[in-house]
Amino acid sequence: DVQLVESGGGSVLAGGSLSLSCAASGYGSSISTYCMGWFRQAPGTEREGVAVIDSRGTTNYADSVKGRFTLAKGPAKNTIYLQMNSLTPEDTAMYYCAAGETAPCNLQQWRYRFWAKGTQVTGS
Repeated sequence: DVQLVESGGGSVLAGGSLSLSCAASGYGSSISTYCMGWFRQAPGTEREGVAVIDSRGTTNYADSVKGRFTLAKGPAKNTIYLQMNSLTPEDTAMYYCAAGETAPCNLQQWRYRFWAKGTQVTGS
């Protein structure tokens, strides 16, 4: 299986910035071909897609975060970084890193087979 380890998150005042990272391991070098991304779930709501990236670095963002969040891959291609700027209380949620083999890389959750435990992001 693929293992995903998240880091980052925390609490910030509205308008502030936070960053998240997610490192994937397992399946050897093929992990670099996977779709990877971030999803989030606020209390009392369904989990929703935030941003995903494919093996070539092409990204797909939710409308609610476009222009504020930036997703990128690291040089090793098994780590992704989410820079979150201009955070608002509406961004408060548990953020989950996910990875999957099923192209195309979009925000449909069923495409992502592997999930991390989640990290809390709070904008207040």
